Amino acid sequence: MGIITEIAQPNRTALRSTSSAPSTANDASMLRLLQLSSATLPVGGYAFSHGLEWALEAEWLSTSDDVIEWLSVQLTESVATLDLPILHRQCLALEQQDIPALIQWNDTVLACRESYELRLTDTALADAMIRLLHGLSIENDLLNTLDNQSKKPHNISYVTTFAIAATHWRISPHYAALGYAWAWLENQVAAATKLTLFGQLSAQKAIDALMPVVEQAVNQSLLISDDDIGTSLPGLAMASSHHETQYSRLFRS
Repeated sequence: MGIITEIAQPNRTALRSTSSAPSTANDASMLRLLQLSSATLPVGGYAFSHGLEWALEAEWLSTSDDVIEWLSVQLTESVATLDLPILHRQCLALEQQDIPALIQWNDTVLACRESYELRLTDTALADAMIRLLHGLSIENDLLNTLDNQSKKPHNISYVTTFAIAATHWRISPHYAALGYAWAWLENQVAAATKLTLFGQLSAQKAIDALMPVVEQAVNQSLLISDDDIGTSLPGLAMASSHHETQYSRLFRS
């Protein structure tokens, strides 16, 4: 699958949960999903390129097809195998008020970030989301509990805060996963546009091409067993690491 590297996946067992399956969403929860996945949500997703900026500088990517492949592999071999399975499990943990499980999965997702900048992206988005949730008086006691139980500052994952918001607003795990994957894709395409890899029409064509991959990633995430959660994309890790010392850059990561 090119420079980012495709990793063969082992056999998986389905995540067995009745609330993980698609369900009918009411208007209120759908509006909240749109709010949560909107590019205007003030969490700063626009500031992070996930190594894309360095991959362009190094001429790993030079065409729109290169970028589409780069994003497609991340969706199927990282978002689908790490972020979304953990998002599902954290939503279920919140429904069951199982805070130890919530914290366990929070620590797992952070441990799987393969570079300083990838972890920074996760925790910086989480910090912004926490400020937003506090500002809206959402789950203050839970957020304070998580903050107190974290071993050091900036130790909460954006996946965790997304699960907290989705559960509070009664968004099903399935639709929360769709919203999370969509928001990730939209921010990455926006980054590619700012880096002049896409024009406005090309950006929409890229989103159109990647929409089925988003659906695939969400469905794939339901088949990941606990033992198979994780990711290994050496190309992405190297791009992110090199970006830390890139001479001139637009993005924080």
